[in-house]
Amino acid sequence: MLTGFQHLHSALRWVVLFLLVWTLIQSRIGKSKGDAFSAKQAKLGLFTMISLHVQLLLGLTLYIGKGWSSMLGDSTIMGIAVMRFFVVEHLIGMLIAVILGTLGHSLVKRASDDTVKYKRQFLFFGLALVLIMASIPWPIRPGFEAYGWF
Repeated sequence: MLTGFQHLHSALRWVVLFLLVWTLIQSRIGKSKGDAFSAKQAKLGLFTMISLHVQLLLGLTLYIGKGWSSMLGDSTIMGIAVMRFFVVEHLIGMLIAVILGTLGHSLVKRASDDTVKYKRQFLFFGLALVLIMASIPWPIRPGFEAYGWF
């Protein structure tokens, strides 16, 4: 079952990345044209946030199910780059990215000016995208090719 979650988590990252990029493009276009912040744009932000949360739930399931959570206090893990990445770096980077995405969506809903909505959406989802790109276990990272996940 964990293998299925791992494959789903790996595949869903492309949906998350697509939604983040699409949200950023649409918010930049909307701001540059001076368009009103539409319900369509708000729903795009909502679906992006939902996809981030689904990824988080799948990731936490894998984190606990694979036993990585029990390795947090183990000092020998910090010396192994691949294990440190999954036990600490991936978790923290993705948690912060999900928090930024959630903040972005929430702050957009609270803003009254359309320009501010576009700016906030672009800023927070953009920061989330940067963190996610830095925290994804890309196959070009040294040591990751041994896992055969890609």
